[in-house]
Amino acid sequence: MFSPKNTVFMAVFAALASPTLADPLPSWNDGATKTAIIDFVENVTDPASDKFLPEEDRIATFDNDGTLWAEQPLYFQGLFALDVLKKKAAADPSILSSDVLKAASSGDLKGVMAGGTAGLLELLNVSHSGMTVDQFQSDAHEWLTTTTHPTSGMHYVDMTYQPMLELLSYLRDEGFSTYIVSGGGIDFIRAISDKAYGIPPQQVVGTEGTTKYEEVDGKMVLMKHGGLTFYDDKEGKPVGIARHIGKRPIFVGGNSDGDFAMLEYATSGDGPAFGLIVHHTDADREFAYDREGHIGVLDRGLDEAAARGWHLVDMKNDWARIWSVNK
Repeated sequence: MFSPKNTVFMAVFAALASPTLADPLPSWNDGATKTAIIDFVENVTDPASDKFLPEEDRIATFDNDGTLWAEQPLYFQGLFALDVLKKKAAADPSILSSDVLKAASSGDLKGVMAGGTAGLLELLNVSHSGMTVDQFQSDAHEWLTTTTHPTSGMHYVDMTYQPMLELLSYLRDEGFSTYIVSGGGIDFIRAISDKAYGIPPQQVVGTEGTTKYEEVDGKMVLMKHGGLTFYDDKEGKPVGIARHIGKRPIFVGGNSDGDFAMLEYATSGDGPAFGLIVHHTDADREFAYDREGHIGVLDRGLDEAAARGWHLVDMKNDWARIWSVNK
């Protein structure tokens, strides 16, 4: 028979062992950012709080490149396009009809980036067209799970950020619906979103190319034809959210000025909202960059984050661990 002392001990032990007391963000170092995230989530999920929101209003949207996984030295989709182009050019060299495509086929990243957005679109048009959506997604999934990154030596799918995976899981555990809203191609991200982040394809918003419903070899399929029908970046992100989700998010994560409009849109509503910017400050464990560069430029966001109440995540100091796979 338990004595009163033993009963108290067991009650305390049970409370300490309770999952509700477990750290929801173990890869985040204790500090202002982690505290702010937890305080916000607790407030909007507590029925007794004046900031409480029902589950149907707990919408969280996240950029992908540079926010959920790495983006240097080039967006992963761009590196995938390079590999696809090389294979296509080996079979038909005549497709290398421009300086950008010639640079891409030789692996010259500087030459590709010299073409700017137009050059990248040209690369994507040639490498991402002439196949079904199903085939494209199958190829993308295989590439992401078997190909290694040029500097880390890791598989691309493993270059997701462990702290952000914990944040996604924490939000879902608290009744949030989590979405990706990315400038990357919607079909490319949908090929891996469930495996990488636990986010199903239907909760991915991205840039869209020309897709047509056609008959091929007696079967009706969706064919990719290149081109650009919707660019889900900068001011396009709030539009993409309206098109695919239909509600203003209350939690937004980004990393660059390409996410500024999405952060602004979420935090300019009437109710509670949380804006988070991943600031790449860790050159030893990942990469360090912000105001200058060809990818992930964070300039206006740095200047205005404090005044707008957005939270800057210092990767070097806020994250105890970077990658989802220990390295």
